[in-house]
Amino acid sequence: MRSDQVERRLKLRELRILLTVAKAGSMAKAAAELAISQPNVSKAIADLEQAFGARLLDRSVRGVEPTTYGVAVIQRGVAVFDELRHAVADVAFLADPTSGELRLGCADWAASVIGAAVDQISRRYPRIVFDVVSTDTIALKRELKGRTIELFVSAHSLTSEDFDAHILYDDPFVVVADARHPLVGRQNIKLAELIQEAWIMPPANGIAGSYIREAFRKNGLPLPTTIVSTYSAVLQHYLLATSRFIMALPNSMLLLMAKSYALKGLPVQLPPRQRPLAIVVLKGRTLSPIAQLFMETVRSVAKSGMNARKPSSTRHTSSRA
Repeated sequence: MRSDQVERRLKLRELRILLTVAKAGSMAKAAAELAISQPNVSKAIADLEQAFGARLLDRSVRGVEPTTYGVAVIQRGVAVFDELRHAVADVAFLADPTSGELRLGCADWAASVIGAAVDQISRRYPRIVFDVVSTDTIALKRELKGRTIELFVSAHSLTSEDFDAHILYDDPFVVVADARHPLVGRQNIKLAELIQEAWIMPPANGIAGSYIREAFRKNGLPLPTTIVSTYSAVLQHYLLATSRFIMALPNSMLLLMAKSYALKGLPVQLPPRQRPLAIVVLKGRTLSPIAQLFMETVRSVAKSGMNARKPSSTRHTSSRA
């Protein structure tokens, strides 16, 4: 069947019903969620299958499953409704450019640049609402592909053809400690001296965790004898505040947290590693005006703060409790 014939017969209501049925896994559950009768749901699916000339759902006593044809239609259907939501948001923003909503993702490492951008925009446009999903990069990629967020900012390690990454700056790791830690104020610290220190490390399967462990191995050193491996920021902050533990953070995080948590960078030479921070978007997806404004602001924040974000031996050696 030609596409123009499908376009004339296709109704958005039927497409919405198909997406709901696929998500619910059954006609009955979809009918309850949509507050319509099950025969109406069945008819909508049948009309869609007739329009496309293909079976979109396999029915069984256990429920329904999308066929290969159904998966293709569902994937495009998600994009259709996403673009429609954007159209509504764009019209609203054009009518009132001082308000709107942006859903975005943020890895913990990117909190400083995102926080600065949100602060700048919210001062100019106090009625813009930011809905920030904070999780790891793998989960953010799922959110982006599912179109529940428009973009995310994280350490760039993507090789997928599904994404475009806009590099902001390199964000190297720095060893940090509480301002009262005995090591603060030292002029020079060798990595070998930190074997006996208590370390907080992210798990070894993450970017930061694998990097710190590899730093010891590359220098022919054993791992520290005391390691608390955790992703929990609350636990990390608690342990640092005891003045017993040290950990490695991206330099931007040190700048963000130094005042609030009384953290100091230690003059420890870590192996160089390219770890660029990037804005990641879904390839081919049209961004809303607010998302474009946010990207421009993040780039401006990154550009103006790059020099401040670079680790400095002067800054580290002058750090004192």
